[in-house]
Amino acid sequence: MLIKQVSVFIENKPGRLLAITKVLTDNGINIVSISLSDTSEYGLLRLIVSDPEGARLVLMENGFSAMLTDVLAVRLPNGIGKLQEMLQVITEKEQSIEYMYILATGGGNDSMILKSSDPVHAAKALKEGGFELYSPEEAYHIA
Repeated sequence: MLIKQVSVFIENKPGRLLAITKVLTDNGINIVSISLSDTSEYGLLRLIVSDPEGARLVLMENGFSAMLTDVLAVRLPNGIGKLQEMLQVITEKEQSIEYMYILATGGGNDSMILKSSDPVHAAKALKEGGFELYSPEEAYHIA
């Protein structure tokens, strides 16, 4: 199942990340997972939130460049070789992984947010490989 990730381009200067979290908080949107990468002048913030479309709209209304991207939230049991097994399944189906980051779910079963070259094909491969995917409802409301 595909879920929506909010991607935000932000200037790499003090207060910009705080401004984004304030907009989301003020609009009752919970951040479930977050990844931030940067260059010297700009950053790319990737978020899994409780209301992706709502987050995109309020961020744009507040002057931020935000878009939605299809990603996968893969249940990944904590154990030696589990990440390697997941990567093997993706590679065998000739999928490339563009990026990934942790989705902390607790209980020893942390998961990965994964963006692949073809998310639908990757989702099918992962399911066939024995991996479970979060539904959008589950992923957006992890407590």
